Amino acid sequence: MTDPAASAPLVLRNRAFAAVWLGQVLTQAAVRMFQVGVSWWIVAYAVRDARGLASGLFMAACTLPAVVLAPVVAKAVGRFAHRSVLRNAAGLAAAAAGVLAVWAQGGGPPLAGVYSAALALATCQAFFDPCLTTSVPALVDDADIETATGFELSTQSLAGLGGALLGALAVDRAGVAGLALGCAVAYSGAAVLVASARFRAPGPAAADRDGPDEPLHAGRRPLRRILGELPYVRRILVCFTAANLFTAAVFVVIPLYTRSVLGGGGGTVALLEASLGAGALVGAFTGTRVPGRPTVAGAWCLGLMALALALPGLFAHRAVIACCLAVAGWCAGAVSVRFVALFQRLVPTADRPGFFAVMQAVLGASLPVASLLFGSAGDFLSPQTLCLVQGIGLVPAACALALLGSRTPEEAPPAAPHTLGVAR
Repeated sequence: MTDPAASAPLVLRNRAFAAVWLGQVLTQAAVRMFQVGVSWWIVAYAVRDARGLASGLFMAACTLPAVVLAPVVAKAVGRFAHRSVLRNAAGLAAAAAGVLAVWAQGGGPPLAGVYSAALALATCQAFFDPCLTTSVPALVDDADIETATGFELSTQSLAGLGGALLGALAVDRAGVAGLALGCAVAYSGAAVLVASARFRAPGPAAADRDGPDEPLHAGRRPLRRILGELPYVRRILVCFTAANLFTAAVFVVIPLYTRSVLGGGGGTVALLEASLGAGALVGAFTGTRVPGRPTVAGAWCLGLMALALALPGLFAHRAVIACCLAVAGWCAGAVSVRFVALFQRLVPTADRPGFFAVMQAVLGASLPVASLLFGSAGDFLSPQTLCLVQGIGLVPAACALALLGSRTPEEAPPAAPHTLGVAR
């Protein structure tokens, strides 16, 4: 007879993972709410000229720490207890958001102050996200790794929904002060949840015993060597880095499109961001059902995303754009869950802290560039043109990923040797 407890959803039968996962939901919801809200504040209230450049600079500030601090993050995640890293990152972010809320209480804060707060929150998130990804095997059994990865990646989708629905609306109703206060509350809740979780001790028997939260002493090999021994993984990361140069621009394009083309307000921004987040949420939970090898499935998803991002450049209708963003979000969520689950199994346990920090840095390296390029271009080109550029730019990345399809290694258990990442 089947044990009812074993058939229950992972977040119900594993309280430690549920607490940490909910903590990540709160942190990413907070940072996304901040990004969406401030982007709309810049475009609609704070800047009259060069709105695109100001918005692009802000998004660059939100993405730069993950790239610059990758080596520091890898060392911290490998050296210190994961629970401590997660708790401290959330607590410091709560403090930074609280300071901005107090500062903005007397009126609109200067752009420099908002950019500084964005850097602080992004720095904390740069430690939180790869640490949580690395912690998944210490929170769940091996059989639950892919399920846990789906839940973890769905966090970004839930955060997109929360940020979409609350960010721009909060700015319209309560200004930057109210926005920052909401972020501070969310980060504080995440710190409490993480502090209440019990992590498993590292080691071969981790799945059979519970113990104190201890650091997984990893990340000591040079990061170049980690990627050097995983050539297929490295090539996949390069493809997605190129794709991110065009997909990341959507967060700059949405507020510009809303104001210049649709003539809408915070509610329209909320609708479009929610469509993107809802699609990504569904994709995170259904990505494992997409048939084919990860690279083949990923290539088809990138092709579909290219079409979805380009269509708003031809049809300026709010419902059409919302549907296109939902499809683009689904593609992003489905691709993410397939490839992160693949990496969890191909990368040796000892290398995971360093690898996931590198993964975040490699994938994130294009984000500041995309924000600045598309933000600056938004002051000279129409948002419809930017949409067409996004779609066309994704096509080469999809083709390159498809060429890797027949040579990508199969998913294997985490205990497999290093040679799994080498061509056979």
